Amino acid sequence: MSDSDNSINLKDIVEKLNDENPEIRIEAVEALGNCGEEALDPLIKTLNDENPNVRFQASKSLGKIGKPAVKPLINALKDDTGNIQKYAAFILKDVGDSSVVSDLIDALKSEEWAVRKFSAKSLGEIGDEKAVEPLVELLKDEDWGVRVAVTKALGDLGDERAIDPIKKARRAATGDKDYKKVANKALKKIGK
Repeated sequence: MSDSDNSINLKDIVEKLNDENPEIRIEAVEALGNCGEEALDPLIKTLNDENPNVRFQASKSLGKIGKPAVKPLINALKDDTGNIQKYAAFILKDVGDSSVVSDLIDALKSEEWAVRKFSAKSLGEIGDEKAVEPLVELLKDEDWGVRVAVTKALGDLGDERAIDPIKKARRAATGDKDYKKVANKALKKIGK
């Protein structure tokens, strides 16, 4: 297939992103995952699609593109409109490496709970110890889901600096058996 055939094909796929049927949009974002770097802009825009299944498939397609998606995703992580930030935080763990850690740490300060939650989760999965202190600060977050994600991330990081803060958060979670289970599991992962 020549480059002109490829660009026509890409244009046809991108046009399907405007279709009213979410199944057609899902197929389009899935196909864009096979188009390489040229598909980055339309995929990132699709992270704001009204349908969560389309957004999720767009994030998977961006993950499939891999390293070339890192810079646009870091830019998306700073875009506080719609859903783009939380999906960028979610995807960066799959395409990024320790080079994205400082951007994810910055995203922990987001006003959106989902951005904080996905950033914490990604930091835990990337496994860079620079994330320990910023994550510890979020153990007191007002959102339960964020606190759980942070606690799990600290367990994944396995750094002993998190032991006392997790124990303190566990004590503060009076009557919250579910959180206490998460904290106990994280402490066990750390080895204490």
